[in-house]
Amino acid sequence: RSSCRRLGAGLVQAGGSLRLSCAASGFTFDDYAIGWFRQAPGKEREGVSCISSSDGVTYLTDSVKGRFTFSSDNAKNTVYLQMNSLKPEDTAVYYCALRDTYYSGSRCPPYYGMDYWGKGTQVTVSS
Repeated sequence: RSSCRRLGAGLVQAGGSLRLSCAASGFTFDDYAIGWFRQAPGKEREGVSCISSSDGVTYLTDSVKGRFTFSSDNAKNTVYLQMNSLKPEDTAVYYCALRDTYYSGSRCPPYYGMDYWGKGTQVTVSS
């Protein structure tokens, strides 16, 4: 139901930028949450940026605030993650994910609460 694309090289130097896009096909849910997760080696998958239909507010995890921007094109059922000022600690596999049920919270749903996942794309930031 979702396909994730990376615009730009997956290997970038610190301070560089990348843009990820995710198109959710067949997406007609009234209640949903959609966003970006990442998983670094040896770490649990974490929510980076999400939005839910309950309030329409974009959540960004603290470590990316001021550097990453979540946006969406509702006509295209596509969400984007613009990543600027990348740091080596941003190195991870990035996934887009969709939840097709109601969610209300001050952060992304837990990864196990998401229903559909994109394939993931590797982002490597060198120092």
